[in-house]
Amino acid sequence: MLIPYQDLDFDTLHNLIEYFILREGTDYGEQEVSLLEKTENVLQQLKKGTVVILYSELSESVTLIRKSQLNS
Repeated sequence: MLIPYQDLDFDTLHNLIEYFILREGTDYGEQEVSLLEKTENVLQQLKKGTVVILYSELSESVTLIRKSQLNS
């Protein structure tokens, strides 16, 4: 089930994004990118619709996923 990011309160959305970033441990190469910058980047992707919030009823968990991965 897709959850519109607008349905989450600010703190919940912010915490979800930070959890996703820290869990992924994405390497941005030689240039350091702050957690704030990473968070803003993910938020922009949510606003553009390239990333969505996915709730799994089976595992009762929430994650962020690229929209293109939904049909895979």
